[in-house]
Amino acid sequence: MFSSLPMAVMWMLPLGVVLLYNCSAAFRYHARFTFFTLWLMVTSSGPIPLMLLRPRNWRNALIPSWFARGLSWLLGISWEIRGMENVKAVEEGCVVLINHQSALDMLVFAELWPRLGNGAVISKKEVFYLWPFGLATWLWGTIFIDRLNSEKARSTISSTANIIRQKKVKLCMFPEGTRNDGKALLPFKKGAFHVALDAQRPLLPVAVSRYYFLDAKTKKFDGGSNIISILPPVPTKGLGRNDLDELIEKTRAIMDAEVTRISEEAVRRATARGVKVD
Repeated sequence: MFSSLPMAVMWMLPLGVVLLYNCSAAFRYHARFTFFTLWLMVTSSGPIPLMLLRPRNWRNALIPSWFARGLSWLLGISWEIRGMENVKAVEEGCVVLINHQSALDMLVFAELWPRLGNGAVISKKEVFYLWPFGLATWLWGTIFIDRLNSEKARSTISSTANIIRQKKVKLCMFPEGTRNDGKALLPFKKGAFHVALDAQRPLLPVAVSRYYFLDAKTKKFDGGSNIISILPPVPTKGLGRNDLDELIEKTRAIMDAEVTRISEEAVRRATARGVKVD
C-alpha cells in the first residue's frame, strides 16, 4: 500500500499542474512567464561557444532569435510584419525606434533581427551582469549604457553614432525609455535622436500593436496575433540640435498614430475570432 504512494504522487503532481494552469489565471500567467524566461536564457546562452568564434557580431543572435520565434509559436503568439520595403531604404545605417511594452518585446526583436540585418541594441549595463545571458548579449553586439552616469552615457552615445556611420549599423532603441502598456506612447527621451543627428542617419520607426492578451494587473497571459509595422524612414540629414524637439514630436506623432491604428485592427481581428478582449 505504502509503496504505491510515490507513484500516486507522481501522477497527481502533473495532473494538479494541468488543472491549475487551466483554472487559475494567476498560475497560468506566472507559469507562462517562467517558461518564457527559462527558454530565452537557455537558448541564448547555449550557443555561446559558437559566438566566441566571432565576438561582437550581430549574426550571433540569429540562432537565439530562431529559437525565440519557436517560443512565439509555443505560446500561441503570431506576428504579421508590414513595411519591409522601408528596411531597404536604410542600408547605410539608421536608428530603429520601437515602442516598449513588456519583456515580450524580446519576441519582437526575434522577428526583426534577421529582417533588419546588421543590427545592434542599446541596453542598460545591468543586463551584462545577468550571466550567462549577459555575455551572450555582449557577443551579439549589444551596446551597454550607464544610465546613472550622464557623462559616460553621452560618451557612449557619441561613439555609437560613429559606429552607425562606419559600420552601417541599424541601432534598435526604445525611445520611451521604459515599459508602457498604456494606450498612448510616453514622451520620448532624447538619446536616440541625438544618436541619429550625430550620425546623420535616418530614424526607422517601428510600431508594435498593443498586447491585448497580456495584462499584469489581472494576471492575463494568453496567445494572440500582433502586427509589427515598419514605417517609412524619417530623414535627419542636414538637421542639427536646433531641430531636435521638432524631430522628436514629429516622430512620436507618427508612431503613436500607427500604434493606435494597428492595435485597434488587432483587437477587431481577435473579436471576430470570438476572443474576449477587455
